[in-house]
Amino acid sequence: MVHSENYFMNNGCPMANGGFSWDQIDDVLLDMDGTLLDRHFDNFFFEEELPRRYALLQGLSFDESRSRLMAMYRSMEGELAWTDLHYWSERVGIDVVAMHKELDHMIGFLPGAEEFLQYLQRLGKRVTIITNAHESGLSVKAAKTGLDQYVDRIVDAFEIGYLKMRPEYWPKCQRLLGFDPARSLFMDDDEGCLVAAERFGVAHLVHSAKSSSRLPPAPLAQFFSVAGFRPLLDGHPVIRRESKREEP
Repeated sequence: MVHSENYFMNNGCPMANGGFSWDQIDDVLLDMDGTLLDRHFDNFFFEEELPRRYALLQGLSFDESRSRLMAMYRSMEGELAWTDLHYWSERVGIDVVAMHKELDHMIGFLPGAEEFLQYLQRLGKRVTIITNAHESGLSVKAAKTGLDQYVDRIVDAFEIGYLKMRPEYWPKCQRLLGFDPARSLFMDDDEGCLVAAERFGVAHLVHSAKSSSRLPPAPLAQFFSVAGFRPLLDGHPVIRRESKREEP
């Protein structure tokens, strides 16, 4: 039995009604931050540490600095610049790429993420990380965690030309990777990205409800929503059979 703190299910979701089996999936498309990697790093970086340093640079209080930066973030939300670390370095006058390297001790996997990636390798699935992150931040995180060793490919949004919540993203991503939407699974912590994938026709959608180790789960009613990876390993009646393929 799956404990409630690790599993959230909407009975109206096809996956929740027994329609999900690993036999039906060839491609696994995974978000990075908040799905595989602990979003606590990003939350701390952009909501606490960068405002603290920007406050010192501009002679502002922390609250004033944070408010100003949050308004800047919102103004670029949905655009490529939103995740472009070089853009933010120029805009705030602080080298945020260097800050990522300085604080890389805070970068890490969410609990169970490495086990899940190893499980997918044993199942023989083609696994691709599709992330909104900029390559400069992605390279720091990959070097720190070694997540690139678990997957077939990593595609950042700049390679596609759009962020994942944009409808233009998905046809271009599909052409690049050659996945069959009807035989693909996409997992993300962002509702907008899942909605865009659903509208494109990706058949199997999973919401990562526990994006940060420091925050409580935030499940979504309209998607198969999990707080942890156990339901995807052996927690679901349909995929328990597949878990027997694991080796000790």
